[in-house]
This record gives sequence, structure tokens and C-alpha cells, in this order.
Amino acid sequence: MSILIKNGNVITATDNFVADIFIEDETVSAIGKNLPYVADQTIDATGHLVFPGGIDPHVHLEMPFMGTFSSDTYETGTRAALHGGTTMVIDFILQTQGDTLYNALRTWQKKSVGCAVGDYSYHMAVTDFNENTAKEVVDMIHKEGISSFKTFMAYKGALMIDDGQMVGLMKVVKENGGIVTVHATNGEMIDHLIAKHRSEGKLSPLYHYLSQPEVTEAEASGRFADMANYTQCPGYIVHMTCEGALNAVRLSTRRNQKVFVETCIQYLILDASLYENDFEGAKWVMSPPLREKKDQATLWAGINQGLVQV
Repeated sequence: MSILIKNGNVITATDNFVADIFIEDETVSAIGKNLPYVADQTIDATGHLVFPGGIDPHVHLEMPFMGTFSSDTYETGTRAALHGGTTMVIDFILQTQGDTLYNALRTWQKKSVGCAVGDYSYHMAVTDFNENTAKEVVDMIHKEGISSFKTFMAYKGALMIDDGQMVGLMKVVKENGGIVTVHATNGEMIDHLIAKHRSEGKLSPLYHYLSQPEVTEAEASGRFADMANYTQCPGYIVHMTCEGALNAVRLSTRRNQKVFVETCIQYLILDASLYENDFEGAKWVMSPPLREKKDQATLWAGINQGLVQV
């Protein structure tokens, strides 16, 4: 099967130009002006943008969390992604504390194999790092092709690992050519504030936000960057929300360190004033929570400066 796309405005990582694209057996084999190929299907893309399919590196499909599951399956999630031009997603496998990485992998394979309608891959979330897990990490990279390992600095008792485990994981991942990603918030401080607000009867959505102040994310982001620098392991902070956290990354550049940063669209366009709408604010409960308008400005600046890559 071959396809010839003619006269499209082709967008690449570096250029923007009008050209034809010849696709043969699902592989782009030629890009150029007035290509002479005869194809099984020809599409006139005059006046339209033609760009590579997107890759969403942070999705949660059928993810168990606190007695619930995320709503999308591998079938519905990848189908929705394709409708938006995203041709590949990367989902998070969650290790159960006390269990193995391989058991977690098998659980996610049962959900995904034969169900997805688009391309997908996995991150492996390490929630219980020990000597046996360290050996599995090596196998995940070299035998299973999983090279990114998610960690949590919050959700103690379920997902969180301590700093000693983090450093141990980073050393193994660095030695084997992988990368460590992190949910960077200070779980101990957050748990303390949650307990305090509950004891005072402060249970509205606003206190979800006030239980996770900016300092909890800024401190954890800086600590993660320091551990990554110490171990020389590549690091990636997911869903960054605030000025303090980005400043921690900015500070790490002074020692010529590269920490990759991801944010989400909600943190760029929404702010914490939504939590003041009584229970309506529950629509916007997420972790980390929405922040202030000054944090939006900082994130946009970080994108412009190349500090926020995703």
C-alpha cells in the first residue's frame, strides 16, 4: 500500500515548507517537490499542515489508584489519541509494593496486547526498590526495552520511595543507559498538612490545594535534581506546576546539569482561584494542584527559554 500526499505544508522538527510526501508500506520513503511516484492513493494537501504523529509520553490507561481506575482503556485511550493526531502513547506500569517488576509488566500486557489501536510503550514505576528490583531494572532495559523508570516522592505506603532507594535506583539506571522520572512533591509535608486540615474540619476542595503548597514541589524538585546530579543519572520531572520548582531546575543549570521538565496544559491556562467555588472546585482536584497566575507566567517563560521541554 502506497500513499502520495501532494502540496502539503510539511512541518518537521526544524523546517516548514511545501512539498510532497511518498509513503510506502507505512514508511515515509521520500519528501520533495513534485515527486514522480505513482501511488495507490493520492491526497491533495494543498493549504493543509502535514506533520508527524504526536507522542504523548504521560498517559494513565486503566490505572488503579486509591480504589478507583482511570477511565480510559487501551482501546478507548489510543483511539482518542489518534483522533487528536497522537499516534503513540507511553503508559505507566505500577509496581505493587512487595511484588516484582515482571509481575507488574505482565499485568499491563494483559490490558494492552490486542486492545490498543495505536502505538504504545511503557514507563516502569518503581515503588519498592531493593536488590531483586535492581536486577529486574537491568532486565527491563536490556531484555524488555523499557528504559524509563517512574518514581514518586509522595503517596507514602503505596507508591513513595525514600531517598536511599532513589539514589540506588538512579545508580543502576545510569549504569544501564536509562532515565529516572519523578512525581516531585514532598509527601511527608503533604501528609502532615492533610492530617492537620482534616482535624480542623477543613475538607473543601480549597484545602486540597492548601495541603500541597508550592514549597512541597519546589523542595522535592531541588532534592531530585541534587540526587540526579550526584549519581549523574538523567532525570525528568513530570507535570511541573510552579515557579519554585522551575527555579530549582534553573539553579541546577549553573552546574551544567540538564534536568528534563514536563508540564501539562491545565497548569498553563487554569489557576487555583477555581478551588474557591465550594464543591464546584472538586472538578479541578488533581495532584499537584493548580497554582497561581504567576506560576503560569513562569511556565510559559520556561517553555520559551527551553527549560520546559514537554
